[in-house]
Amino acid sequence: MDGGRADALVTALSAGGRGAAAGRAERKDGGVALSGPREREAVRADLEQVFRATYPRVVAVAARVLGSRDEAEDVAQEVFLTFGRSSVPAGQAVGWLTVAAAHTALNHLRSGRRRAVREEAARDGAPASPDVADAVVTRDERRLVRAALARLPRRQAVALVLRHSGLSYAEVAAALELSPGSVGTTVRRAESALRKELNRHASSE
Repeated sequence: MDGGRADALVTALSAGGRGAAAGRAERKDGGVALSGPREREAVRADLEQVFRATYPRVVAVAARVLGSRDEAEDVAQEVFLTFGRSSVPAGQAVGWLTVAAAHTALNHLRSGRRRAVREEAARDGAPASPDVADAVVTRDERRLVRAALARLPRRQAVALVLRHSGLSYAEVAAALELSPGSVGTTVRRAESALRKELNRHASSE
């Protein structure tokens, strides 16, 4: 991992969070909300250590939702900027960050910002190949799945994303404050709801 990312993040926070993520503060649901100068606090001392330990996982969670490494890294920066000025206990950092990444990525997905432009550019710039038809089908299927995911109840969507991002049942339970025994049920219900959304979309065409 590029160590310069941690340095740049700390620099941005120290400068008051200038840029796209400036003035952001944590919300109870793990998303990101705008805040005023009063909420801007000193950068937490453990930010760089937490960043280096958890950045790949945070990006992976966001990428699972968005399907784009670039967009996932944008989400990760938002999440870490928020975390850097938060009072989240160090022992809860991993769970908080993964849930925040899922929430923020879902917000991006639901708003559709930048995705239409990037997907259109990808289509226009895609080189011709013998498997181009398969590539188009795969891309469209992924787009439909992400659209269906964005329509799920928030907790179901986040549980599904975290579980399919490689988190164990225990990790999902801790992150979402669920009992370990209920995670499997929550994920199965989310998968069922996702299939229903996909089928409903298919039948409406």
